Amino acid sequence: MKLQVNGRLHEVRHGDEALVWVLRDELGLTGTHYGCGIGMCGSCTVLVNGEATRSCQMPARAAQGQAITTLEGLATRSSGGEVRLHPVQQAFLESPLQCLWCIPGHVMTAVALLDAVPRPSTEQIEAHANRNLCRCGGYNTIRKAVARAVELTREEA
Repeated sequence: MKLQVNGRLHEVRHGDEALVWVLRDELGLTGTHYGCGIGMCGSCTVLVNGEATRSCQMPARAAQGQAITTLEGLATRSSGGEVRLHPVQQAFLESPLQCLWCIPGHVMTAVALLDAVPRPSTEQIEAHANRNLCRCGGYNTIRKAVARAVELTREEA
């Protein structure tokens, strides 16, 4: 079975496994974290055709023929080899939190939001940030990071 992950086609063996495990164990993309396993916490969020998706709830086989983006697929590389972080990644890097286990899911959720709504309201940012859990209680910092990502996106344009 083949999956398109971060713009590349990958042959995978375990199509009946949850997508989170195929990404982590078969493809070595450990930026996608496993949290609760029941789709509640959001740590495993990836983009599937641009939509924030809980990868612990999706069999890898269901993602066949779709474009999957993980945390590792957000940054770009210039022709000179310089890595350029996605504005959301940069904003979260500027806003340190405690344990960081939930951050990949928050980043991916924020990317989906900003792709759909380039200039979200405070209420939209809060609603999207509240879709994922943070055991450390970093919600204010997370919301500020998403607002900062909006600023960085505007600066790039």
